[in-house]
Amino acid sequence: MAQLRHKAATLGFSQIGVAGVDLSSAEPAFLNWLSHGFHGDMHYMASHGLKRARPAELVPGTVRVITARMNYLPASVPAGWQNIEWARQARPDAATVSVYARGRDYHKVLRARLQKLADELALLIGPYGYRVFTDSAPVMEVELASRSGLGWRGKHTLLLSREAGSMFFLGEIFVDVPLPITEPETAHCGACTACIDICPTQAIVGEKLVDARRCISYLTIEHGGPIPLELRPLMGNRIYGCDDCQLTCPWNKFAQRASVPDFDVRPALDGPSLLDLWAWDEARFLRLTEGSPIRRIGFARWQRNIAVAMGNALQAWSDAGVAGDDERVRRVTGALHAWLQSPPDGTDIDLVGEHVRWALSRTPEASTRPA
Repeated sequence: MAQLRHKAATLGFSQIGVAGVDLSSAEPAFLNWLSHGFHGDMHYMASHGLKRARPAELVPGTVRVITARMNYLPASVPAGWQNIEWARQARPDAATVSVYARGRDYHKVLRARLQKLADELALLIGPYGYRVFTDSAPVMEVELASRSGLGWRGKHTLLLSREAGSMFFLGEIFVDVPLPITEPETAHCGACTACIDICPTQAIVGEKLVDARRCISYLTIEHGGPIPLELRPLMGNRIYGCDDCQLTCPWNKFAQRASVPDFDVRPALDGPSLLDLWAWDEARFLRLTEGSPIRRIGFARWQRNIAVAMGNALQAWSDAGVAGDDERVRRVTGALHAWLQSPPDGTDIDLVGEHVRWALSRTPEASTRPA
């Protein structure tokens, strides 16, 4: 394993481990989560049944799972990055995209590097059977990672490491060779409930239990329909994902910067305003999100999310006593009215239009005529 760990490090992985394939003790909690409907529109969670907890059924012949983590905090992020993120959320007209999504699509990065790691193992032990995964199949990633010593499951359900917090991606290689299993990590959350307390929508309904239907990451990425009215005001300016539970976690003072350039922040996502992103048409959206995880939500959901954030900006200004003829209000309402008058090609007029009209309903009481 020492040689494989060295190879993994040269490929940008922060740590690797090896887990067994008996996850039967995790099945009851998974079934309970499904029975409560906490998976929302993610029907694939239920359609694969217990294959998620049975690696040997998903890939026949599997006897071990090599787990790997890769840091994604951009190398350019300065010390005190959490405070910078909180400050961004406090600016109503700023756009907040989850840190992990500001660079290249992690699926593409990890899959290619896991494949290379699998090839390196073949050079060490000879031909063997394997399959690589990166959040791309019914795999209990956090369960496998925690059992193999990469960390422990935090109360927000994400994996936590004493050396790296939670700002990393996970990947797996299912193998048919009985590699030595690495020791699991014990939990170190103690009595801390910071992640539960901070969640804007109170989606963490119990320790290690998330109701995805309330989670902003789910609402902005996985959910395809209208965002529930009662949750829209709680989303603030978060337009793709949510990092609050990670920003507040004490262990993320140890978060490590990425060693690969793929997760560097794209210029278009380096501190944009909501109006900057609202001005994109579909062609620009597709061009600027090429190779990004953001592209998969499509242009309509992207506009839906931004419309909600613009409505929240208008509400924030209204609460602060800003009049409707303020330049900031005029620019936002003008952009929303312009959309209603001439929706861009490639969008879902009904879906986005509903959220645009909702956003305009948050306008401060004063002149709301288009700019």
